[in-house]
Parts: sequence; C-alpha cells; structure tokens
Amino acid sequence: MNRPATAAAPSGRHAATPPGPAPHTTGPADTPAVPGPAASLLPEVWEDLVTTALLGTDRRTPAGSASGADAPAALLDAAAAAAVRRRAGLRPARAAERPRPVPEDPRPELPPAAARRLTVLLTDRSGASGGGRRGAAPDLLELLPQWLAAANARGFAAPPPALPALLDAARGRTDLRPAALRFAGPRGLWLARLNPDWRFALRSAPGGSTSLPGPGDTERVMRLWQEGLFAERVALLSSLRSREPAAARELLVTTWATERAEDRLMFLDSLRARLGPDDEPFLEQSLADRSRNVRATAAELLSALPGSALARRMAVRAGACVAVDHTGDAPLLTVEAPHECDAGMERDGVVPKAPAGRGERSWWLGQLVEAAPLGTWSRRLGGRTPRQIVALPVGDDWRSELHAAWCRAAVRQRDAEWAQALLGEPSAAEAGGPGAVSLAERAKLLGTLTAGERAEWVAGFIGTHGLPDAFQLLGVCAVPWAPPLGRAVVDALDIARDAGSYPWSFSGVMGLAERCLDPSEAGHLDALLAVPDEAEDASPGAGGYWSEAFQRLVTTLRLRAAMLAELNPAARP
Repeated sequence: MNRPATAAAPSGRHAATPPGPAPHTTGPADTPAVPGPAASLLPEVWEDLVTTALLGTDRRTPAGSASGADAPAALLDAAAAAAVRRRAGLRPARAAERPRPVPEDPRPELPPAAARRLTVLLTDRSGASGGGRRGAAPDLLELLPQWLAAANARGFAAPPPALPALLDAARGRTDLRPAALRFAGPRGLWLARLNPDWRFALRSAPGGSTSLPGPGDTERVMRLWQEGLFAERVALLSSLRSREPAAARELLVTTWATERAEDRLMFLDSLRARLGPDDEPFLEQSLADRSRNVRATAAELLSALPGSALARRMAVRAGACVAVDHTGDAPLLTVEAPHECDAGMERDGVVPKAPAGRGERSWWLGQLVEAAPLGTWSRRLGGRTPRQIVALPVGDDWRSELHAAWCRAAVRQRDAEWAQALLGEPSAAEAGGPGAVSLAERAKLLGTLTAGERAEWVAGFIGTHGLPDAFQLLGVCAVPWAPPLGRAVVDALDIARDAGSYPWSFSGVMGLAERCLDPSEAGHLDALLAVPDEAEDASPGAGGYWSEAFQRLVTTLRLRAAMLAELNPAARP
C-alpha cells in the first residue's frame, strides 16, 4: 500500500511547502500575478493537493497524474510547482507605521544596588509555594509593594530593562497596579500600547489612553468629556476634581441629564474627593434622580456635610426618636423608632424595605441616626459630651442598634471624638467597647483617628485581649508600626509561643509583622530565634515552627532595612 505523501521525507526537486493557507496572490497594483483563469484556480489546486496528501495517494489520485508507484512523487512535484506559483504572486506587506519615540522621563535613575534589588524582587518566586511551612526565607514577592512605595516616595524612575517584568507583575496583581504604574511612568505607558497583555495600564493609569488636558484647556477638556471613552472620562473628572472641584462639578452638570444611570453613579462617586458645601445644590437636585442608587449616594454625600439642608432634616427626624428619661434613679435614653417611612424620608435616601431578618422600624431608625450630624446629640441630650452620651443606658434593648448607627455616623463624618467615645478603653472587659458591634466596625472607627492614636489603642487592645481578634485592627495601623504597637505584637507572639499555642493560627499576624514592624527592631529579636523546649501539650513541631517564623521575621526586617538604604539618594554614583 502506498503511504500518504506527507509521510515521505521530501528532498531535492520534490521538496514542497508545508500545507497552509494560501498567501495573497495579487501582483503589482491592478495586475494579477498569474493572468487569466489560472489565478482564480490556485487556491482550489492547492486545497486539492493538501487533501490528497492527507488521504494518501493510494486512496486518492493526484489530479492529472496516473495512479501507482509514481503517484507520491507526482504529488510532491505538483505541490512544489504550486508553491513556487504562490510565492511568485505574493505582494510584499506594506510597512507598518513606526512607533513614536519613547517619551523622556525626567525623574532620576535608581541607584545601581536598588536596580539590582528590583530585578530580584520581580523575578523571585520562592515565596509563592502556596500553603504549608514557608521556611526561614523572606517572601520577596510580598516586599515588592513596600519597595515600590519607597521608590515612588523618593521620586525615582523605573529602569527601562525592568519595565516588562514590572508590567507583568502589575498584570497579575491588581493591588500592585497604582504603585507599579506610577513607578513605570510615561515609558511604561508607551510600552503598554505595544502589547495587548498590558492594555490594563492604559485603563488604570490616569491619562493612559490619552494625555489629559489641563484645566485651562477648555476646548480639549470638553472634547474629551463629550467624545472620550468611559474610562477616559472618569480619569478626566477625577483629575479635574483633585485640582479644581468646582470646574469638575460644572463639567459633570453639562451632560448629567443624558448620562446612563450606572455612569451617573460612578461620576457622582468622584465628588467624594474634596467634598464641600458648594456641592450641596447639585447633590440636592440629585435626590430626585431616576435611579435609586444615585439618590442613595447623593443622600450619603449630603449627610457627610453637617451643614447641609438634608443633614438638618435628618437631625430633626432622628432627634424626635431619642430622648433622655429623668423619671428613674438615673438618666436613661429612650428610643421611639419611626412608625412609617414617608415620601420625604425616601427622598432623603432612607431605604424603605428592610433586609431579610431585620425589623422595619429599627432599619429606619438606624438610617436616620447615621445620617444626622453628630453635633445634634449634645444639644439634644442636655449638653453631654460624646463619652457621656455613649455611657448612658438605653432602654428596651435599643442600645446595640443606636450605638451601631452612631458608629456609622462617626465614620461617615470623620468625627474622631465620637469614634474614641464609641471605641471605649482598649483594656475594657468588653473587647469591642460600648459601641462597636464587630471587628470591622472597630477598624473603621480607628480609621478616623491619627496614626499615633490608632497605634496606641491597638497596642492596648493586644495587651489585654491578645492577637486572635487583632488582625483586622492591625490592618488600619500606619506602616511601619509605632514602637509601642510593634513591641505589643512581638510580646504577644512570644507569649503565644511559650504557652504552647497552635503556631499556624498566628501565621497571618506573623506575615503582617514581617511587612509592618519597624526594621530597626530586628536587633531586639535575636533572643527569640532559639528553638524552645516543647511542652507535653504543645502541638507537634510547634517549637521548630516558631523558631523558623521568628528567623524569617528577623531576616525580613534586615532585608527591608537594606532595601531602604539602597534607595538612599546618597547611594547613587
């Protein structure tokens, strides 16, 4: 049996181009490469030869050839001739437009040692093993965000050879993108336009897909606002809002009535930046918007302006629900929740339908209290301070609902005095304080305090309650941790080790400590590196794990110290 022609190894005059799509067969302009009907028959001839080769000459005889032992050679001869004819008719591709030159980056170059460190951070994968024990080696990939933040703070430009790896890293981790794209600068955006895999940079970076016009370039601003893509318009509005809030708001007004509901919501959200009393008239009009989500966002923004008309209306409604009862032995807060949600409340952002499992009246009360200015309560409740108000007992089991609403109001209005009152003392027996209802609420309240106040409160909390409930609270503390907070975390880890605690349950806190402890603390941790004697009731292998973890902590802190030293401008040649 004759084998398919494609199984033979062609050589010499029998060599043929591998089967594939027929090239373009037009010759010079308006002149076919193969005149007459033959030009139109070339694709059909080639397809017929390919089909014959796939089936084998014993099953299908090549066109114009006799069957038999010479059929394979005849097939290859025909393919060779057809290939020459195809190539002879191929018109050279038109040269693509040359890319524009890469823009200049005026920022200074990295010191050589820092450039080498960046290459290591971008290429190392030792920390990405996923699960299990990590050993004593630092997780370099987790140090990349910190390195980028430090490099950006010092105003360095990314080395051009590192840009591809930097963009690849940002592509895989959205949390890296803001810092990575800022570091990549204009050269990174130029490079991203040449590779579809990096197009995210054009959407993520302000001005990525177009250079944003300045506030004074009115014509370009209006053209981009009216004709640009949605991402470009969001970037333009955000950029303008950060520099000239009134101009951004006026730009938004020009097309507000014709925007889609989902776009109106995104645009309205941009007004959070530099929100002020001048925004009130526009936000008040937005309370009548067709979209419920837009109305709710407008009401939320207005409630963050304590002097707004909406805030005053909410203050009246909420004040009518809470009063001080002096008839007993001690003052008592009494609560009378609303009995209905009227049209005025709905217009001001109160959602009438309560979530599943939630009573309607308590749902309405919470929305009124969180939207009312917190300054209302001191006047309403006898001139008491926030701490005195929070300390008052609340009747009929309304305490949790009332305090939780005050928590949300303190976060929305960025009121540190109320936040401190609701948090209470960190050493109190009730871990969450008198007002916080969850760790998430406490973390949000802490976000309204200064960095020093946050560190001090969380350190006190850890000293009393330990680490199990502190992970979310540590996440809102400034990096590097202040010395009291760092010592509290290390002491709590040491106590947990000595107590024979299950070591893997502290891996999250240990990872935070590696990234957040002050690098100068490394020298004070050497005493923790020894493998302790394991108690009888300790988890098997716990001592070795703890020693490994502390070794990694110390090594990482020293590495972070070296990274910062390498970024010192004095290290430049």
